[in-house]
Amino acid sequence: MERKNAWETYDEKQLSALEAVCRRYRAFLDAGKTERECAAETIRQAKAAGYRDLDAAIEAGETLKAGDKVYCNVMGKSVLLFIIGREKMEKGLNIIGAHIDSPRLDIKQNPLYEDNDIAYLDTHYYGGIKKYQWVTLPLALHGVVVKKDGAVVNVAIGEKDDDPVLAVSDLLIHLAQDQMQKKAGDVIEGEALNLIVGGKPVSGEEKDKVKAGVLAYLKENYGMEEEDFLSAELEVVPAGRCRELGFDRSMIMGYGHDDRVCAFAQVEAMMSMDAIPERTSCCVLADKEEIGSVGATGMRSHFFENALAELMALRGEEGELKLRRAMKNSRMLSCDVSAGFDPNFASVFEAKNAAFLGRGVCFNKFTGSRGKSGSNDANAEFLGRLRRTMDDAGVNFQTAELGKVDVGGGGTIAYICALYGMEVIDSGVPVLSMHAPWEIVNKADIYEAAKAYKAFLMD
Repeated sequence: MERKNAWETYDEKQLSALEAVCRRYRAFLDAGKTERECAAETIRQAKAAGYRDLDAAIEAGETLKAGDKVYCNVMGKSVLLFIIGREKMEKGLNIIGAHIDSPRLDIKQNPLYEDNDIAYLDTHYYGGIKKYQWVTLPLALHGVVVKKDGAVVNVAIGEKDDDPVLAVSDLLIHLAQDQMQKKAGDVIEGEALNLIVGGKPVSGEEKDKVKAGVLAYLKENYGMEEEDFLSAELEVVPAGRCRELGFDRSMIMGYGHDDRVCAFAQVEAMMSMDAIPERTSCCVLADKEEIGSVGATGMRSHFFENALAELMALRGEEGELKLRRAMKNSRMLSCDVSAGFDPNFASVFEAKNAAFLGRGVCFNKFTGSRGKSGSNDANAEFLGRLRRTMDDAGVNFQTAELGKVDVGGGGTIAYICALYGMEVIDSGVPVLSMHAPWEIVNKADIYEAAKAYKAFLMD
């Protein structure tokens, strides 16, 4: 059952459409290097497409009808998009869900210090990373600083051509005899991921002259005092834009493909729907997946079912039982990247059941590790329906597992939504170098994912 490479199926019209989709994706990825930025970009697109704010609709006591478009902003870090369908919502929704957080370094609350004429910011890594990959890279600082009076200051340093960049140093090879004997997980310790932010002393200071210069920069450009770090959310990410990769420009290398590539494909599907669906369509962009979907903006929170309850009330379907029916009768694609087969590391894959770059969106009936631990394991009936939907829409797709059985595995938000009794399956785009500062995806897979998610929403 080997799948054909999707590139071999395209005519000139499809190739043109593919490149247009991928140009929009590159712009989306560059605009959203943090979950806050990604949420803001999604809401910007939603407003432009005629989506209304759910909170504003509630406040105004509005009613909703088939075809209405609504968005919900969850603390600026997660977003829900809805298109009201013709059927009653208690009969279920078609839901696509992804996450918009990515592995990174976070700035600690009391981070700024000086050591031997170098100023640093202490960091705490977020999500599963190989720490050694984050040294000697040009890094950027993104996030928000919230003042005591509630004023929010947006920070972005390191992306413009004339911006300074930041970095974490590594030990020179000439003195690294002991370091080179360490296991990969210990080559760089977490507490050594100190971000270099300055090296020029300023006059007129008795001590910490370099630190004083850094504080002067932050004060001048962002009105920021040192104590403002206490109420800041600042994230360290690779500096620079995503780029086309390969002589044939068939791939994209960028930061945060996991999982903004699926988030983009979802938004693209929602924005391209030109007919009222039978079932209400829903797009979930969630935070905190990389640390277990915890917190108020993670999928384990109740923000989704709370928003759905409010939406159903505006639709005239208020009530706990109707909400429970809506959740139970829903169908969902849990959209997250999958490990793309890498010939350089073929030993950890089982090739017949691996996701290959360029062969289209992939479906993972089960994820988990070893004995399917933590797996959702979707029903065969649901897979049969998906096969029909994808084939009818001309979508190139494949099925996959995340590596050999005994090697390991992973999962995303599918098991959380399955708690409500809905049909859920993992689906996404194959990626190389997953969780690295720079990841790789194939343009064809992005295009097929957007097609797949639209077909699913309209089913």
